[in-house]
Amino acid sequence: MNTKIISRAVPAGLMVAVLGATNVLAADWYPFPVEVWSPAFNMESPRTTAEYSPLAKAAKKWNICVSFPHMKDAYWSAVNYGVVDEAKRLGVKMQLVEAGGYTNLSKQISQIEDCVAGGADAVIIGAISFDGLNNLVKEVRGKGIPVIDIVNGMSSPELSAKSLVSFGEMGFKAGEYVAKTHPAGGKAVKVAWFPGPPGAGWVEAGNAGFQKAVKGSAIEVVETKYGDTGKETQLKLVEDTLEAHPDIEYVIGTAVTAEAAVGLLRSRGLLGKVKIMSYYFTPGVYQGIKRGQILAAPTDSPVIQGRVAIDQATRILENKDYSKHVGPALYVIDSNNVNSFDRDSSLAADGFKPTFSVN
Repeated sequence: MNTKIISRAVPAGLMVAVLGATNVLAADWYPFPVEVWSPAFNMESPRTTAEYSPLAKAAKKWNICVSFPHMKDAYWSAVNYGVVDEAKRLGVKMQLVEAGGYTNLSKQISQIEDCVAGGADAVIIGAISFDGLNNLVKEVRGKGIPVIDIVNGMSSPELSAKSLVSFGEMGFKAGEYVAKTHPAGGKAVKVAWFPGPPGAGWVEAGNAGFQKAVKGSAIEVVETKYGDTGKETQLKLVEDTLEAHPDIEYVIGTAVTAEAAVGLLRSRGLLGKVKIMSYYFTPGVYQGIKRGQILAAPTDSPVIQGRVAIDQATRILENKDYSKHVGPALYVIDSNNVNSFDRDSSLAADGFKPTFSVN
């Protein structure tokens, strides 16, 4: 494994600063600062900070199936870019399927089953449900096919590897950012919180992290609304919340929530009066921060998560050492570093369009 450990272990609850991630990378995307969990598959496990470097090339043209919950927002476009570009760089085949949304668990399962029946050598899954794919994972692993958990998280103990971060920490970082501005003892500040689709592992973790960060501060979460990350759904949730709570001072939630809120608040003359924050990063959030419309967002470098998952699958297929549970180090982007952070690790390349196969 070309993963060089560069610092001591740290406790899982510690907010780890990114090592050099704000520097522009060279032509190669690696080495990239990551965290490695050990024991694997437990987000509470101790972590070590490391630099991740992938294989130079695959030994053969492996056939890798990738399943996403949807391709409705730019976050998944960034992960898509990562898996596509890394598959091309390594010289493996990649087929991507997407289920169309977080309500379509049965569709995701059938798509993966079709992928496996079609001859997939490995499967990478961005799961719709934390627990709902466990029987499928067991079935696929029973055929000797590696399964990598990417971004969203699954509870199956039979996974081969995870390429993801702690979304609890993503939520914590968002909550921490506003809690520092409004510490305990100050005037109560009303916040509406939109964590995402109910039942998704990343959403439950993000919600727990956010609530933990704001506890004991002057932040009062007056509304928590769950919903699919389609723009229409999130826009309706924000509209309903503004009607019920016209005195809210912050809208905080998914990137889609933040993007939808910009237009809605502008149309009502509230942009700037009601502040907006996302707990993950997309091109729309990037533009919003640059324009002063969105306060900040932590980034989990989704392009890198896609790249690492393809490399993990290839390493497993070739019986090479690999990091079993790894994710990019997290950091917050705001007006202070929006013009200097490593854009290529968080956003798809300019002009990239959704790509469903690499041959």
